[in-house]
Amino acid sequence: MRILVTGGAGFIGSHIAERLLELGHHVVVLDDLSTGREENIPGGVEFVKGDITDRQLVSELMDDGRFDVVNHHAAQMDVRRSVEDPTFDARVNILGILNLLQCSIKGGVKKFMFASTGGAVYGEQARYPADEDHPTRPVSPYGISKLAGEGYLFYYRIQCGLQTVIMRYANIYGPRQNPFGEAGVVAIFSHKLAQDEQVTIHGDGLQTRDYVYIEDVVTANLLALDNADSITFNVGSGIETDVVTLYKHLAKAAGTDLPPRHGPPKPGEQRRSSISPQFAYESLGWRPKVPLAEGLARTFHSFITADGRQTSG
Repeated sequence: MRILVTGGAGFIGSHIAERLLELGHHVVVLDDLSTGREENIPGGVEFVKGDITDRQLVSELMDDGRFDVVNHHAAQMDVRRSVEDPTFDARVNILGILNLLQCSIKGGVKKFMFASTGGAVYGEQARYPADEDHPTRPVSPYGISKLAGEGYLFYYRIQCGLQTVIMRYANIYGPRQNPFGEAGVVAIFSHKLAQDEQVTIHGDGLQTRDYVYIEDVVTANLLALDNADSITFNVGSGIETDVVTLYKHLAKAAGTDLPPRHGPPKPGEQRRSSISPQFAYESLGWRPKVPLAEGLARTFHSFITADGRQTSG
């Protein structure tokens, strides 16, 4: 198949593009490199530098039935930035997906796969772990924009017959995750420990998240590519892990007994989050396979190898 991966120079998108290429698909990556890195793009993948909100560029890219599938991972992912600048968040996450969808219909795309978010879409949960029927009540512009994207996908499925796949991600971690900017806590801690620097935990560190290793996320994408037609499913473990426990796993991998320092809590941070993988197992046969301790050790060691070490440049 011919597959367009938006955000394919980023952490998640580059892993997906790499695996699709290995399976023999023709892969094109569209990325503006605002947060992605060109060196993340695997050799053999066609790279187009550009913005998903650029109507002319995207239209020309998708003309003449060039793609069978769009795998949409380009996004404004920083919750804090979405609060500070909700207009920018909406431009990228709402106008961006609308542009891609309009051009997909015009270009004859058959399937559109969308990286949504579990924790931010469900908001403060009423039950743990949250299944796909849990109320969606996002409390950040980022969560709102992702939920809006889901709504537009429903519209294009009903009105245009587009096959749609919505993947609500938990907290994804692994090699290539950038420890700067909108980075997740695993990448931040791994980078600090690889530099023998002390880690700062915001608040008491007992806030929980649901962590899933990148390898399992790629598998979920591949299963949905081959087997899913118009489906929304969680990509999570259903397990809550607090930040203190997360740090202990990474410190063990780093072979350090350096204790973390505790800083002030982040305003408005969710206290708990976890999402159920049960429906993904029932519909696709997917469940996460990489244990947390193993995935964290792999991630840390990627930061101390020549290929995995991240730099601010």
